[in-house]
Amino acid sequence: MFEAAIASAQPELCLPRHLPEPPRGRLIIIGAGKASAEMARVVEAHWPGPLSGVVVTRYGYAAPCARIEIIEAAHPTPDEMSVEAARRILATVANLTPDDLVLCLISGGGSALMCLPGEGLTLADKQAVNKALLASGASITEMNCLRRHLSAIKGGRLAAACHPARVLTLAISDVPGDHLIDIASGPTVGDPTTCADALEIARRHGIDLPAPARALLESGRGESVKPDDPRLAGATTRLIATPYMALEAAAAVARRAGVTPIILGDRVEGEAREVARAFAGVALGARDHAAFGAAPCVLLSGGETTVTVRGDGRGGRNVEFLLSLAVALDGAAGIHALAGDTDGVDGAEDVAGALIAPDTLHRARAMGRKARDFLDRNDAHAFFAALGDQVVTGPTRTNVNDFRAILVAPGTAA
Repeated sequence: MFEAAIASAQPELCLPRHLPEPPRGRLIIIGAGKASAEMARVVEAHWPGPLSGVVVTRYGYAAPCARIEIIEAAHPTPDEMSVEAARRILATVANLTPDDLVLCLISGGGSALMCLPGEGLTLADKQAVNKALLASGASITEMNCLRRHLSAIKGGRLAAACHPARVLTLAISDVPGDHLIDIASGPTVGDPTTCADALEIARRHGIDLPAPARALLESGRGESVKPDDPRLAGATTRLIATPYMALEAAAAVARRAGVTPIILGDRVEGEAREVARAFAGVALGARDHAAFGAAPCVLLSGGETTVTVRGDGRGGRNVEFLLSLAVALDGAAGIHALAGDTDGVDGAEDVAGALIAPDTLHRARAMGRKARDFLDRNDAHAFFAALGDQVVTGPTRTNVNDFRAILVAPGTAA
């Protein structure tokens, strides 16, 4: 099911039918995200005429392109190449005409990969804010609101820089609700949020903003491009893959195996460990009371939970969800689960996620490892690495956010 979810969002499958008609002028390709290089490769393979451009992706996620330059940069914390990529992209769309068309390829991860600090800010300032956000427990919507207002390229600014050319953005959504402004922090869409909203998010989550960042927000100089800005009149966006599409692909696999799929939603948010406790209750109810019918069922969900890192562990929302789920289930018979990020990276680790089974806690105890201790330290990656239960995909070259599947065999209660 996890493999089917990832496969459904591969650019080769979902992108070609969305390619536009050739423009009267030039076709310029730009983009940012973990899937952007693969998206660029597919555009090259299916485009009949001339094109040029530059996109940025994560280190190790490049794809072979002949006419589109691929830059690799850091994720989840931006680096110097993230800044260089943003500058190169802006230079690529300078001095365009109304006859030109900019095809912008956007996917998850673009916020870090295409980073251009706002007025008066340094890369170090952006890195500090980003690291604080990742550890704060802020939602992706909150994170990206703050990022947009500290940026010189996000929040509609990239589309404004393309004016008067037309802009078509093809986006692979990795955010709950598929809100365009949150996919890579919305570089080509108008932003209705404000500097005041960004300041409130920083206050709410205890983010100690660097002085230049606070000054930028308090002065209003960090205001983003609004939806009614005339420079955005020629900009449109199409979603070519979404988390819900991925869940539907997984559900089809379950049905073929004689298992009833129950899609609980594609926009689950909240602290990973708290979400897991709630899902444990749903799974036990499905098992003990056949809440979804007598046949085996699988509870599918997507979205993006958060981890507030308080211990000395490495975080990772999918593995923290699973560890909390295992603790809550306490070895309950007949329940297995997988959780992973469809981009192959959970948090800052090159590990997609992990698996749990009824014997997970028993095997850990036999090794002298207490699950609750690892959960308290936010160290689920180390817990599952010791058990050999990590899910490692390598670069998937797509990203439709988190995937969770809880397989339940009703009537197996002890």
